[in-house]
Amino acid sequence: MRLMRRRTPVAVALLGLFASLPAAFAQQASQPTAPSAASSSSPSSAAGTSVPGTLREVQVQGAQDKTGFGANPSSLNRLPADLRDAPQSVTVINQAVMQSQGATSLASALRNVPGLTIGGAEGGQIGTNINLNGFSARTDIFLDGARDRAQYYRDTFALESVEVLMGPSSMLFGRGSTGGVINQVTKKPSLTPAGEVSLSASTTGLVRSTIDINRPLSDTSAFRIAAMGQQGDASTREQTKLKDFGLDASLKFGINTPTQVTLSALVQHNRDQPDYGVPPLNGHPVKVDRNLAYGFSDDRTISDIRAFSAVVQHKLTADTSIRNQTQYNDVTTDARETAPQSIGTLSAKGVFTPFSTGTTAVPAAAFTTLPLESLWVRQQSHDRTIHDKSLFNLTELNTKFQTGSIKHTLLAGFELGHDTYDNQAYYRNGSCAGVALNPAGGTSGYATCSPLLAPYQGNTPVTAPSLPGNLATASATTVAGYVNDTIELNPQWKLVGGVRQDHYRANIRNTVTSATTLAAENQTVDFTSVRAGAIWQPTPEQSYYVSYSTSFNPSLEQLVATTGSTQPLPPQKNKAYEAGGKWDMNDGNLSLTAAAFQITQTNARSQNSDGTYSATGTVRVNGVRAGVAGRVTDKLQLFGAYTHLDATITQGIAPGTLGKTPANTPKDAASLWATYAITPEWEIGGGTTYSAKRFANNTDLVQVGGYARLDAMVAYHQPKYDIRLNVFNLANRHYYDALIPSDGGRAVPGSGRAATVSFTYHL
Repeated sequence: MRLMRRRTPVAVALLGLFASLPAAFAQQASQPTAPSAASSSSPSSAAGTSVPGTLREVQVQGAQDKTGFGANPSSLNRLPADLRDAPQSVTVINQAVMQSQGATSLASALRNVPGLTIGGAEGGQIGTNINLNGFSARTDIFLDGARDRAQYYRDTFALESVEVLMGPSSMLFGRGSTGGVINQVTKKPSLTPAGEVSLSASTTGLVRSTIDINRPLSDTSAFRIAAMGQQGDASTREQTKLKDFGLDASLKFGINTPTQVTLSALVQHNRDQPDYGVPPLNGHPVKVDRNLAYGFSDDRTISDIRAFSAVVQHKLTADTSIRNQTQYNDVTTDARETAPQSIGTLSAKGVFTPFSTGTTAVPAAAFTTLPLESLWVRQQSHDRTIHDKSLFNLTELNTKFQTGSIKHTLLAGFELGHDTYDNQAYYRNGSCAGVALNPAGGTSGYATCSPLLAPYQGNTPVTAPSLPGNLATASATTVAGYVNDTIELNPQWKLVGGVRQDHYRANIRNTVTSATTLAAENQTVDFTSVRAGAIWQPTPEQSYYVSYSTSFNPSLEQLVATTGSTQPLPPQKNKAYEAGGKWDMNDGNLSLTAAAFQITQTNARSQNSDGTYSATGTVRVNGVRAGVAGRVTDKLQLFGAYTHLDATITQGIAPGTLGKTPANTPKDAASLWATYAITPEWEIGGGTTYSAKRFANNTDLVQVGGYARLDAMVAYHQPKYDIRLNVFNLANRHYYDALIPSDGGRAVPGSGRAATVSFTYHL
């Protein structure tokens, strides 16, 4: 495996860590120690023993464990419960971390994962759009292991944890997963009565309340209800009002019996104001007030989310179990959104002339000398009503057996899925200073233009009525089967191998056609994904691995048009090599991880200036990552990570991209969160999120500077209640949070300094 061309100091330190830790653990292993709770339940904690991979042992958490940042088992049957047996990097952000940081959205929780950035994706900027390790992961979000592909803003009120699997994982999850997979783990019923009610208020004006109640119904059944409501301004920026509420309910029968049935339902309603950020000028985001927004006051994104799940899990024998999961998602989004499409000048006759958007060249020097007071911005509508539905059924068989002295843990699965997607586009064609902004018969949706420093922010002008445009309807069918075997040669050595066959068929229909929009598009992809790895565990506290994996991304994966001039493009193909180590320290209360990896994507695609797409590129990412999670002492906890990404477009995916860095991919990123219990009642905490400079598009012509954001926390704990103060962006740093590649590369400024006070009462 070819690693980075140039080693950073952290990379050198990682190499030293790999070299020194085996000896250190060997010395530790020679000392007789009592087994910890974490290691005693591990498949590798004792020679000749193993834990079934499906129905896992019931774990009783004490009060200290519930507040711990580490020692998190996997929730997925497709992964071993002990993540040391997984030959890839996995980060688990549990509820204790999210509560400590005041993270209320999935996007805010994922800031704990360096190498993961927030941004737009093909098909529009709605909801939680993610780039992971330099690749889009918008359709690689899962809910309890089932694909959650719809476009909406995801909350944390119903989540127990978030699992981030790094690297191509199509063998386990099917199409997509180039940079990795994000799995949301919802709260499940248990036989232990528990409950809490919380209320929080922010200096931005946001008020939020949540409730979480778990009650047993009998010795083998229980129910759990979580609810959320919030209203106000999400940040210090203008036009970020929201009004959301949600309910998650679940029932579980047969707890601690051979047959368990879990029924769950998530219902959520969001009414948010979208933030399309600021446009570029002279190769950087235009330097205007950080809180200035370019939408209209009647902009809104209304989403109704309905997700229903039924899981039946049956233990056939002590070593064999079968699990069936049916997941139905139905999401409707009504979006009325306005974006700053371009900056330009306005003539005395009211004619708007845009500058270059940054996709082909940096604006000429003559433009850079113009004062911002003399510039105008053209505001474009991005309106659509989307109805997204999916139905998936997954059956998995887990069994353990031996062939002589060799032990096997076999996983076999069969997946059926169907997606449908309707997107009714609308446009608002308007004028500026009485002059039409759109050509006759055009549907560009330019609504108006405004002074750059004082944009029009009232309701949509009456001169820009909303009219229907193209109606795109799409559907896709997935049929897949897979098998994976973990082979234990002896207590120190394991081999992992798996193969999956996917049959993916998709079609799209458009009512409005053009040179770049076809009336019909059809695509059928048959792809074989593989996974292989070797794991060496010289002691129960340490694990080293190497792995190889592949994945694929059909061009119609998002059920939106990504075509060439006449037909869908071939699927992107991805392969990855990874080598890493995982170490448990402090009696299993603290975990360290490190890895070096390479991901290569061929048939990489990019949108051309004429609206079509090309799939002729190659993107290669060489990187290293390191992480820490858990208790250093009884009072000090850490949760942090560092990622270095050397990402390069080695074969141009569009003119001017050869040798460039892919959009929204910082070379270095890090996060660290620490808490310290001064007394049993008082706790303080703080941390930083760092990102090096990024580029807003693949031509690297719009650059967004690096930043380091500081956050702080102080909490007061009592048996019946907790009071917590979180301060975000403590130094009031002006930075850019999300990047949107379209229109030359827009950048969304992060919130200024804000504080939230939370009160939680334990029922």
